[in-house]
Amino acid sequence: MNVFTRSRAGKVLGGIALVGASALVLAGCSGGGGNDAAAPSASSGGGAVSTADGTFHVGTILPATGNLAFLGPPEVAGVKLAIKDIEATGSEFPFKVELTERDSGDTTTDIATQSATELVDAGADVVIGAASSGVSFTFIDQLVNAGIVQISPANTSPDFTTYADDGYYWRTAPSDVLQGRVLGNLMVGDGAANVGIIYINDPYGIGLKDNATKAIEAAGGEVSVAVPYNPGDTVFTSQVDQLLQAKPDAVAVIAFEETSSIIPQLVSTQGYPASKVYFVDGNLSNSYEFPAGTLQGAKGTLPGNPADTDFQARLKEVDPALTDFSYAPESYDAVIVAALAAAQAKDDSGTAIRDNLQSVSEGGEKCTTFADCLKLINEGKDIDYDGVSGPITFDANGDPTEAYIGIYQYGADNKYTLLNTEFGSLNE
Repeated sequence: MNVFTRSRAGKVLGGIALVGASALVLAGCSGGGGNDAAAPSASSGGGAVSTADGTFHVGTILPATGNLAFLGPPEVAGVKLAIKDIEATGSEFPFKVELTERDSGDTTTDIATQSATELVDAGADVVIGAASSGVSFTFIDQLVNAGIVQISPANTSPDFTTYADDGYYWRTAPSDVLQGRVLGNLMVGDGAANVGIIYINDPYGIGLKDNATKAIEAAGGEVSVAVPYNPGDTVFTSQVDQLLQAKPDAVAVIAFEETSSIIPQLVSTQGYPASKVYFVDGNLSNSYEFPAGTLQGAKGTLPGNPADTDFQARLKEVDPALTDFSYAPESYDAVIVAALAAAQAKDDSGTAIRDNLQSVSEGGEKCTTFADCLKLINEGKDIDYDGVSGPITFDANGDPTEAYIGIYQYGADNKYTLLNTEFGSLNE
């Protein structure tokens, strides 16, 4: 099925997105910086740069620096492992494969817009990234204008669902409509009736806070206090004081690297029990340098099917230093599904990839590896790729329609382990 079936919120309008120090800086895992109300409208103008030149050119804009830098290594490893699996099929894949890696930074810098410009100039066909919703908003229009497909492995802001991107933006992580539902139900299910939330004031934080609040209230609980902080804040004394004045019996911390400052103030200084603290994908990490036991009992949610031991072992062959595997499956699947779309189209241009992404994710013969799916495509069969992150199954907005959310808990060593996973649909 080589027909472009997606219907987005209109075609893009206007002029080229600004690049450099004056570039629009927003927010959002996920992301950092800006304000939800300031989300930009899409722009266009300029012809497609990505062309059918015989090279499947993958670019990455993933965090080597910034407040989500801990997510960079597993995402990069996922991309590189996918490239390895594609190249292993040899001449069965009809294109040369090229990878160009760039940093995303965060929304306090213009690193991502510069990276996007470099990838446009290099002739990338698909860009994997960013991890941050806010960062993606700063360069999405550049890629749309160039006819380059963008697939984020970690953007969860609901704002992307209706963004006017002419079909070039996709993601393999589910919208926070789903994570918010699981987080809210988890807190109430654990006995919380009076919930407090501290959240980053950007599209990611606002969207996740709103969706968690809906779930908490629907389950019979109450959010008695929701305290925002701004990207770049380093001191959280007043926010924690305001939070604790409401005497919540559970606290959700919707944050990024700022968590390393929030937790000492909340748990160590104020004595709030860690067992009543809940993390999210933006701050669920094994890299915190807290005294032993600081996080013991805290729980967290993370979109995506957890990387199983076999997949973790393969990732560690790419990067032996990996300790976190967050969004590695989604990064792997982003590259694989793009390559399958190009193979089905027999065309490596961004536009051809765009026009075939939804088709290879649904409705055909099930397959779970790149080699098996490619074989079916080469036999002229319609495929339905189910990846290591889950079934994917893109909808008309480029969102996965169903996904896993993992629920994790920290031990005395301040490391998290999986408790269970929940499978949910975005159409519920």
